[in-house]
Amino acid sequence: MSSVILVGGLDVAELTFYLFFIFFLALVWYLNRESRREGYPLEHDISGAVGQDVGRLDYSSKKTFQLPHGLGTYTPEDVPRDAMPTNVLPRIHAGAPLDVTGDPLSSGVGPGGYALRADRPDLDMFGRPRIVPMAIAEHIAVVSRDTDPRGLTVTGLDGLVAGTVRDIWVDRAEHVIRYIDVELTGGGTATLPMAMARISRRGVRTDAIKASQFAGCPQLQSSQQITLLEEEKVQAYFGAGYLWATPERSEPLV
Repeated sequence: MSSVILVGGLDVAELTFYLFFIFFLALVWYLNRESRREGYPLEHDISGAVGQDVGRLDYSSKKTFQLPHGLGTYTPEDVPRDAMPTNVLPRIHAGAPLDVTGDPLSSGVGPGGYALRADRPDLDMFGRPRIVPMAIAEHIAVVSRDTDPRGLTVTGLDGLVAGTVRDIWVDRAEHVIRYIDVELTGGGTATLPMAMARISRRGVRTDAIKASQFAGCPQLQSSQQITLLEEEKVQAYFGAGYLWATPERSEPLV
């Protein structure tokens, strides 16, 4: 009777390789499974339906997140895709770009798109609104060797004056300027993202939109704080200006 060899020439190096390969497959499966607990909706490649695929081996229950500062808990649920914007023309064919009707800067499409974040302010480690006007921000001031924009004129990409800087909104956590509060010459206010502004001793200039388009800027609910959703809308409005502020920007280069 011949002896039966089960492992053949298996040595320690080969065994280590097999164990690592099995461990790596298990790690990929585990991470793939955990990623489905974060609240990102699954989209089926064939049907396009959104939701959990119960038949998958990596199906898992949702996580429950403990929110800071007494905001309770949050358990993400599968939700359908955001509704198609109503201010666009129907597509001619699948994959065609969306043509915006009305004001493209506030359309919520393309570079003006935004996420539906919570309509509450971002908080710092002490539970206070993180981004506030400098008028109520303690221990934060403009360094003496820099230009203080308050009181300077604000001009658009067309070189015309839109208004005057009334105040600047600062980040309490990182001590940087996030927004510029503009008092418009025609009445009203606008919130200009600092990332889209250039400050000099001659004034504040933005190349995002024209002076006349400042009046359409999304308005804040409070003069003391800005919510996460309002931040999305404000930045989307000025971001859309890089494509739609002028007719020339929306045309191809060649």
